[in-house]
Amino acid sequence: MKALRLYTLVLVVVCTPVTTLRADVLVLVHGWAATADTWIRSGVIPVLVNHGWQDAGVVTSPALGVQYFQVAHPYRSRHHLFRVELPEAAPLLLQASHLTSQLAFIQGMHPDEDMIIVGHSAGGVVARLVAIRPDFVKIKSLITIASPHLGTPRALDGLDIVDSKPFFCPGPGIDFLKTMLGGSDYQYLKDSRSAMIDLVPVAAGTLLDWLNRQAHPNIQYHAVIRTGYDDMVPTASQDLNRVPTLRGRVNVYPTPASHELNPADGKLIADIILNNR
Repeated sequence: MKALRLYTLVLVVVCTPVTTLRADVLVLVHGWAATADTWIRSGVIPVLVNHGWQDAGVVTSPALGVQYFQVAHPYRSRHHLFRVELPEAAPLLLQASHLTSQLAFIQGMHPDEDMIIVGHSAGGVVARLVAIRPDFVKIKSLITIASPHLGTPRALDGLDIVDSKPFFCPGPGIDFLKTMLGGSDYQYLKDSRSAMIDLVPVAAGTLLDWLNRQAHPNIQYHAVIRTGYDDMVPTASQDLNRVPTLRGRVNVYPTPASHELNPADGKLIADIILNNR
């Protein structure tokens, strides 16, 4: 009888299928007037690390020759997160070319793992520009946070300063400059002119009008929208379901916060990924 029990136990162990949870790769894409370090300074990375994500480092693309700067951690996780560094003041299509190369590099490091992209503000729009490319690396889902999918009047304010008025222009334009750049970095605003053109409210002939009419891949879409005081992007513009080709395909997460990233975004990102595995 003991021999029979032992045989049965061995049979169960041998014949029971072993299932391995698929690992994920998370790529964080910053927006305008931001850098890869924004995800750390905002508190998002520490929260994600506490939820089991390994900060794998930063991927940059000087002259499209991709470079990787690894971050060492005292532990290892199956789930890795990468931050990318984009030329955030450049035209969005140029930023998309950089992101495409960076994602291809990351996928080469983790070819068998699901890729999830999170884009904050303009970074969400850049991620969408990459997603519709025929040579786009395959991803599982896209999460956008406070992204101007329908554009933002703030881009018009910036163009108003650059194209029409001197340093000390009156009206909402100078308020915008003071809010975002401390009232002094006029040159940065000039350097961002092409990016601002790409982010003006949707109208015939704009980049966003073209993008919003393109077929998007059949992946998971999640949009985090700010219902608090967002002085950069109107709440309606952040809702991906308002994009004609994505209507009804997007999960929306209202959050009572301002435009900037905050630690709660890290928890929300972790929860969205966990609940959609």
